[in-house]
Amino acid sequence: MIFLQATVSDTGPAAALFRLVEAHQIALVVSAAILAEVHNVLTRPKVRRKHPSLSEERIAAFLTRVRDHATLLDNVPSHFVFDRDPKDTPYLDLAIFADATYLVSRDRDLLDLMEDIGDTSSTFRQQHP
Repeated sequence: MIFLQATVSDTGPAAALFRLVEAHQIALVVSAAILAEVHNVLTRPKVRRKHPSLSEERIAAFLTRVRDHATLLDNVPSHFVFDRDPKDTPYLDLAIFADATYLVSRDRDLLDLMEDIGDTSSTFRQQHP
């Protein structure tokens, strides 16, 4: 969602994050799997219909910005199995592998890992504070 929001709006909080990346005030780490998913989401017909500003050129320009300013990590090992939403596992694995301080997300499944709502969240926080 953060990547989508940064692509469709130059003025929102997601775009502000990418400006911080471009100014080298924060570091963005991505993997090939993350880039592939971002491309997939941005080019989905349903997403493109909802966001008419998502032209091929805008998507390509945004992905170029990401590649130009992010650290691309290859061969990210599996660190954590997230049964609640397996599609989020690559983000968690990347954050753990990169020893990230923050994982920026609006994804409720990921945000719930920080809450005391069951065994998975407490196990995750214990293993990866």
